[in-house]
Amino acid sequence: MQVVVFGKEAKERDIPHIQQLFDSLHADGINTYVYTDYLTQIKGKVKFSRDVGVFEGYLDFSVKKFDFVITLGGDGTILEAVTHIRNSGVPIVGINLGRLGFLSSIEKKRIPEAVSLLQRGMFNLEERQLIRVDSNLPLFGEIPFGLNDFALLKRDTSSMITIHTYINGSYLNSYWADGLIVATPTGSTGYSLSCGGPIVFPDSGNFVITPVAPHNLNVRPIVLSDDSVISFEIEGRAENFLCTLDSRFESITSAHQLAVRKNGFTVRLVQLLDVGFLETIRNKLAWGADSRNA
Repeated sequence: MQVVVFGKEAKERDIPHIQQLFDSLHADGINTYVYTDYLTQIKGKVKFSRDVGVFEGYLDFSVKKFDFVITLGGDGTILEAVTHIRNSGVPIVGINLGRLGFLSSIEKKRIPEAVSLLQRGMFNLEERQLIRVDSNLPLFGEIPFGLNDFALLKRDTSSMITIHTYINGSYLNSYWADGLIVATPTGSTGYSLSCGGPIVFPDSGNFVITPVAPHNLNVRPIVLSDDSVISFEIEGRAENFLCTLDSRFESITSAHQLAVRKNGFTVRLVQLLDVGFLETIRNKLAWGADSRNA
């Protein structure tokens, strides 16, 4: 078995857990490659009992066979890993060193157990749909797709903006708001949820359109099929607006004509057998927990 270990920032408090992961991988004889920037951060802090290789990015998938990409961090780490994994089909194993962790659902205390279960094939694979943005002007380079959401937002303290929105070419609404989010089911528990959007099950085949601070209070989030093409025209008093795709962002103007749709490929997330979507949202949102006498 060969795996990639991917991380963004190696915090001092997480070094014992990072060490435990490498100890577990090496004890099980798993060939390990480490994302180059992350390897630079952990050298001298983590001891390697076996040599590790260097993973530089997407092109490495075409020359080496990897079984898993193991991410160390929070959900943001998985979002960045997706920009490297792209259409390779390599499953993501998310180990949560962050806080909430809807995507990185494997707790750090279960690292040795998780490595053992990977070796034995005792896990589930979940297909997660991506969202893709098309533009008449260049936007987001070679990675115009995201796992969580696409958003159009006003810049800084400027006044609200108007986003004319169409579904499959038919006019839906003109949103007067601070912005508009189009979330995948995966992203429904992110930015969209904080703006009042619904939680959508990962395999539901939907997009969620959620306004950000709408001027008209009768404008509510809506759920639609992910076979839809959603297009936008944006205007406002400012010359520039913000366009985001997961954690990436670019500045746009009213000259941009934008559309989002279902991406042509998916990504796969590894879930341990006893941790599914129901368990995750129940635990992360503390549903059913009575804290009155805590």
